[in-house]
Amino acid sequence: MTAPIPRDLPDIPALPRTAPQVLPSVVPARAVVPPVRRPLTAVYRLALAVLATAAVLIEVLLGSPTRVLSYFVIQSTVLLALVTLASARRAWTARHPLPGAVTGAALLYVVVASLVHHIALADAAPAYAMTAGSGGGAAWLEPGAGHLLHTVLPVAALLDWLVLTPPARMHLRQATTWLLYPLAYLAFTLTRGELLPGSTAARYLYPFLDVARHGYRSVLANALLVGLAIYAVAVLLVALDHTRPKTRFRL
Repeated sequence: MTAPIPRDLPDIPALPRTAPQVLPSVVPARAVVPPVRRPLTAVYRLALAVLATAAVLIEVLLGSPTRVLSYFVIQSTVLLALVTLASARRAWTARHPLPGAVTGAALLYVVVASLVHHIALADAAPAYAMTAGSGGGAAWLEPGAGHLLHTVLPVAALLDWLVLTPPARMHLRQATTWLLYPLAYLAFTLTRGELLPGSTAARYLYPFLDVARHGYRSVLANALLVGLAIYAVAVLLVALDHTRPKTRFRL
């Protein structure tokens, strides 16, 4: 017969009996918290998308469509209309919001276009305009469309972000990614100016990017300043996104 095994071996300290630690969950909050319908948010964003579309259509009807659609402010407004329309649908149908990288890019581009207009173009001499006017009865719509593009829509997009969008959805690494589109646009507008005939008026869409007037050295310096400004605004938006408080309107 064998001797019974003792419960506690001599000269060996007993192991502490502690409750097992619960590891932190790796499941995102949105996977367990069901989204809710937000009809007021959906209506606001739908109205924003309609205003953006109307402003773009007015500019296209009053000027050359190919030229108007080549402007940065027009392209960024089209992106804003698409993003806010998709966001309105998701808010109405109780679906999860769009990624912060998408909504942040749309907000950044319209804000930058507005800042460039008010700082560098609003008081330019000669006067800056995207269209020469149709000369018809609809010409009076052009100032209103310009005001929508450069002031009303950027402010409305900022209000949507501040009041109706959950915070802490942007990340600093996205600020660099957001620069890819402005870089591609710079290459596009410079190539467009080179390919147009030399006698064509207004080959370059923006005065500070006019190579024929300033030369490539000055234009690239101006582009570098604008690029640094875009990155600074992007970093500022990310910082504000992580410091702004929640509001009851985002529930």
